[in-house]
Amino acid sequence: MNPQVTTFLDELNHPFREDIEALRQLILGTREDIEENIKWNGPNYRVQDQDRVSMKVLPAKSFHLIFHIGAKVKAEPEQRLLSEDYKLLTWKSNDRAVLDFKNKADFEKARPHLAELVRNWFSITL
Repeated sequence: MNPQVTTFLDELNHPFREDIEALRQLILGTREDIEENIKWNGPNYRVQDQDRVSMKVLPAKSFHLIFHIGAKVKAEPEQRLLSEDYKLLTWKSNDRAVLDFKNKADFEKARPHLAELVRNWFSITL
């Protein structure tokens, strides 16, 4: 875990800090080559110098996990990049989806599938 991310989260005093911390550990546990940093005012996860998953933690009334393929505009694929999303993701485009956590129940509902979703997203070859 990146200590800068921990400090950033400590300073937020986020009401969902426990769930955010569990999500950080889950994401980092899916692959050994994941790098964690702060980008776009939240924890960000990258593999092989490509930003792929970001956490939106502000405003502090909820939090979101954003599945994306980086900040640079690319041609949108014809189909969604994941065929199985367990009806958890809200697709913004075929290469960008969001998982919303408005309360602890939302996080607990998604938890059994989170590692697989993250692992599968990171394994997409662009």
